Amino acid sequence: MEFTPQSLMQRCIDLELATPAQIDRLWADLRTNQISLEDAKGLLLRKGILTNFQLDRMLTGERLGYYYGPYKVLYMIGAGTFARVFRAVHRDSGKVVAIKVLRRRHRDQVAQIEQFLREGRMGLELRHPNIVTIYEIVNDPRAPYLVMEFVEGETLREILKIRGKFDPQEGLKILHDIVSGLDFAFQKGITHRDLKLSNVLVHSSGRCKLVDFGLAALADTSSPEAIADCPSARAIDYAALERGTAVRKGDPRSDIYFVGCMFYNILSGKTPLTETRDRLMRLNVTRFIDIPPLGEVAPGMPESLLLICSKAMEFAPDKRYQSPSQMLIDIEKAMKQLQNPDENRVEGAGRGASMETYDAEEIKEGMGKTVMVVESKAELQDLLREKLKKRGYRVLVFGDPERATAKFSPDEATAIDCVILCAVDLGHEALDAFNFLAEKEHTKHIPVIMLVDPKQQHVIRGASTSSKHVLLPMPLKVRELRQTLVRLINKPADSVAN
Repeated sequence: MEFTPQSLMQRCIDLELATPAQIDRLWADLRTNQISLEDAKGLLLRKGILTNFQLDRMLTGERLGYYYGPYKVLYMIGAGTFARVFRAVHRDSGKVVAIKVLRRRHRDQVAQIEQFLREGRMGLELRHPNIVTIYEIVNDPRAPYLVMEFVEGETLREILKIRGKFDPQEGLKILHDIVSGLDFAFQKGITHRDLKLSNVLVHSSGRCKLVDFGLAALADTSSPEAIADCPSARAIDYAALERGTAVRKGDPRSDIYFVGCMFYNILSGKTPLTETRDRLMRLNVTRFIDIPPLGEVAPGMPESLLLICSKAMEFAPDKRYQSPSQMLIDIEKAMKQLQNPDENRVEGAGRGASMETYDAEEIKEGMGKTVMVVESKAELQDLLREKLKKRGYRVLVFGDPERATAKFSPDEATAIDCVILCAVDLGHEALDAFNFLAEKEHTKHIPVIMLVDPKQQHVIRGASTSSKHVLLPMPLKVRELRQTLVRLINKPADSVAN
């Protein structure tokens, strides 16, 4: 439709974006009706009668979408495959809100409408400082919508694009807000199911708020084809993780895993999961396994943060935090530790491992030396890798003792200066590897340390110890491990004894 200045002004009245009195005052102030269409547009924008969003819709001939109930739409603040979100104002009270509207393509699909309304119903129960409040659910047959709290700020994803990454204290504060909101929901039996950076809104005050609870909750995960049709890409990620770890759909520990992914991202500036647009490729479970430890992509990160991240992102659900409240305990301990760096003992690493903080200027006793670590738990892998790297060691990590020992060939010299095996979880596998290295002619000159729980008497009794093949008790004392490494690596080769 071709507009004239007069027809444009009249359309504002017809769509209830302006009153006849407002338009009459505009013409009176102009004292002429001989103006160009461009001048009319500019005047309506300057006077605040129209927003750019409203004007653009009007010029394309749209007659709907300017009002949802009593709320006048000002502009769009977000859009996804499932819904659009607008900033709006109540026509009488002037209250500013966010209006979330189901997209047109889903409005004739009963399942999608019910999913959308279910999110709203769950949201009505979630009144918490770290969750965006939902005030009202409107099942309008033309366009179902939710009336929500408007958060003056940006999404965490948008901020991260600008910032690149956050420092440890900022990252912990963000994590605390996210997990606090998640914990409140968990106490009410509600999981999020769509945790990602764009579903965390950061208020101008710095407080983070979760949005979009339940968006993926009703997605069909019965088959790869059904998963590929999920309205949310994150629903596919959740489904793939849960299918790969054999847990039920809706397991709250899935939220914990994706919280860990966000924490990894905000501290390192890098996404832990392989990015792909191919929905079926998202089902490949190796995406959740082949992830470089946070300590490698963000060197120098405090140990407490590495442990929180690695525990949250454990592939095996029973090794993750079992609830948000468990995770909050470690987050709050880490926050206190960063505020009081002299308190450098962190509980909960591996099985009571004691972590110590070293001055970065201290001499790196391991410079030029290579240590192989054989351990199945990611958190202890990260602990050992980080502590040894700080001392100059090159660290190779294996989760499987058989694969580790296969690296030692009778025909080739090895560059490994010491092997550290952890028997706490590996048990007889670690013992077999320890004895193999201690007894084989081509490996018995290589120092080996096996970490054992004093209760593992069968392992202790079966170990072929010597002056270069020793056992250290758990809980692990990092200083004792370092001292043992220095002693063994520098011990003359002819002192090997059985």
